[in-house]
Amino acid sequence: MPARKGVESHVLLKRLRDILAEQGEGQARLNKVTHIIASSMEAEVCSIYLRRDERTLELCSTEGLNPESVHRTRLRVGQGLVGRIADAASPFKTEDAPSAKGFRFMPETGEEVYASFLGVPIQRVGDVLGVLVVQNKAARVYSDDEVYGLEVVAMVIAEMAELGAFTAEGEDAMAMPHQRPFFAKGVIAQEGVAEGHVVLHEAHIVIANPVADDPEVEMYRLSTGFIELQSDIDDMLSNRNLAISGEGREVLDAYRMFAHDKGWRARMEASILSGLAAEVAVEKEQSSTRTRMERVSDAYLRERLHDLDDLSNRLLRILTGREVNGGEMPDDAILVARNIGPAELLDYGKKLKGVVLEEGSVGSHAVIVARALAIPLVIQASRITRAALSGDEILLDGDAGVAHLRPEESVRLAFHEKVAMREEAQEEYAALRDLPAESKDGTRVRLEMNAGLMSNLPSLESSGAEGVGLFRTELQFLLRSTFPKRSELSDTYSTVMDAAQGRPITFRTLDIGSDKVLPYMKRVEEPNPAMGWRGIRLGLDRPGLMRMQFQTLIRGAKGRPLKVMFPMVAQFDEFSEARQRFLDEVEREKKQRHLMPSKIEIGVMLETPSMAFAPAQFFDLADFISIGGNDLKQFFFAADRENERVRRRYDTLNVSFLNFIEQIAQKCDASNTPVSFCGEDAGRSLEALAFAAMGLRTLSMRPASIGPIKRLLRFVDLSEVKHVIDEARASGSQSVRPALRIYLEMIGAPYR
Repeated sequence: MPARKGVESHVLLKRLRDILAEQGEGQARLNKVTHIIASSMEAEVCSIYLRRDERTLELCSTEGLNPESVHRTRLRVGQGLVGRIADAASPFKTEDAPSAKGFRFMPETGEEVYASFLGVPIQRVGDVLGVLVVQNKAARVYSDDEVYGLEVVAMVIAEMAELGAFTAEGEDAMAMPHQRPFFAKGVIAQEGVAEGHVVLHEAHIVIANPVADDPEVEMYRLSTGFIELQSDIDDMLSNRNLAISGEGREVLDAYRMFAHDKGWRARMEASILSGLAAEVAVEKEQSSTRTRMERVSDAYLRERLHDLDDLSNRLLRILTGREVNGGEMPDDAILVARNIGPAELLDYGKKLKGVVLEEGSVGSHAVIVARALAIPLVIQASRITRAALSGDEILLDGDAGVAHLRPEESVRLAFHEKVAMREEAQEEYAALRDLPAESKDGTRVRLEMNAGLMSNLPSLESSGAEGVGLFRTELQFLLRSTFPKRSELSDTYSTVMDAAQGRPITFRTLDIGSDKVLPYMKRVEEPNPAMGWRGIRLGLDRPGLMRMQFQTLIRGAKGRPLKVMFPMVAQFDEFSEARQRFLDEVEREKKQRHLMPSKIEIGVMLETPSMAFAPAQFFDLADFISIGGNDLKQFFFAADRENERVRRRYDTLNVSFLNFIEQIAQKCDASNTPVSFCGEDAGRSLEALAFAAMGLRTLSMRPASIGPIKRLLRFVDLSEVKHVIDEARASGSQSVRPALRIYLEMIGAPYR
């Protein structure tokens, strides 16, 4: 059959479609599928293994092996030849299977007598659902055409599985897709909890008829789909707002190149000629693209493969007439996506209760926006887009970095208990809103919030924050497709200060580069972007960009006090040069008779260890210093915060790091320079307590953390906390965390 990819292939696929249309039980249908494949392939064995769970493959049907091994034989993904195929998502063939590397002897199946082996993954849109295997006793070299033909058949089996064609009653039977509970363990990107219903950023496309009734009709549909796709890309390129130089233009040029790629299209046409419907032909090519993506480490090539994947999605939507984000948004929407850009996420905005991403990183644009929107976010939740359907019930626990799809009742009850406890605590925090964060020994700690969007500013009032310790100005640049105008930026800064109602706001100048790349600026490829051309380095090298932002900040103040700070400063002269440029701009604005800020404070975000050892003149010259904990910690421990293998390996309450923080605080005290700590750790109970004990009197955090931190600070005596820390340090402990926990539990302190 597949050795001749034309008529016979098409006949087999139609027979599979007829089986799909038949009434009957799923196991019987699956058994028929294995029988007709075996006879068509002239194979003595045909076996179908399906995924029982994330790591387990189960023999669900066989023609030729011991029938009693069905639903009894299971393999781990990666185990044996079948497991290897599932793990690699690629075919494997051999004429001597028992001698092949990785062969696993399973006596219950009786397969050891079959020398020849050909297996292909049963996959749908890059997700491996199982493995299809044919075997023969005699040594047989399966041709490339046979491999290709079996892959086409596997695509149809995948679509049948998605439609629930193989489900049945009974303990061993496979469940209907998307019916069982699904647990996704990911990475915490934004804390918080949410309960709601799934909104898929890209809804699943289920193809009711995966087999082409008329290949000529399917070829025509594909052709017209390509014409529309190419027209869409051409329209984007001709759009006046996008007709600019830079990376945005390059991406669209690459899109157009791929959309017109003859080889990409030819592979889909070959699948249609083998008997697949146009949509399944696109999915087959998309699966191949995603498999290649998994194997490519080069960032540039991965981006290009992402382009192909995105184009496949666009083509599928054209063929099926689907729109992105179609339908009504529920009031309790929780977005589930493979990945998402910042502007797209902002389009959903406050409609969302939470976000779960299959990909993403802790420093990505989407994470920055989610934090700005103050909604819980879990990233790197494996297979969540495959498991979820729009409308599914979902419980999102951003505190633990997990999501529960279609949860069992016991999970739902435990989650509700946690939510109830949080709500009770929120009532207590509200009662403290207008009270100072003052410890029992009379130490006053100023609690400020981080922000980056206008939508954050109402939290100033509701959280009890005393100001904005960090306003991320880069978000106004990242969320646009073109460079913002001066008037727009100055109006934005003015509106932000209006909303603050006299509370101080610290504007951090543009912190772009590394993981924050403007879509309309040419990307600079660097081997280590986090330690590359970013922050103040980029600003000093782009004086026009820096001047423009200085002007808009000065004008936006409209006579009010203005606080600005520079990011990613690594040596004294970078700060002094940037500071002088700002003062020069002040003088120019004066000469143009613009209204000047009533007071100007120029500070720095201390994010590199080198600045802790800067000369005394640095500490004297800076009007204030904000310790940027996120970057400082990664540079201190040489642990990339984007790398999950190492970023949680090192504790913020490590004695070495705390000693370092204390040293910075002491230097600032000696020069009478106000110092604060800004970052994720400032909003964590034990860490905030330790920073306050080390002498930091201002902490800046997400608004939701202010209540818990204030409650804890008002409960403790900071001099006692300092004593506990000093004892732990003197004992040689690596971290003071255990000692602090014991102390807080002993005094019954409220912490989480």
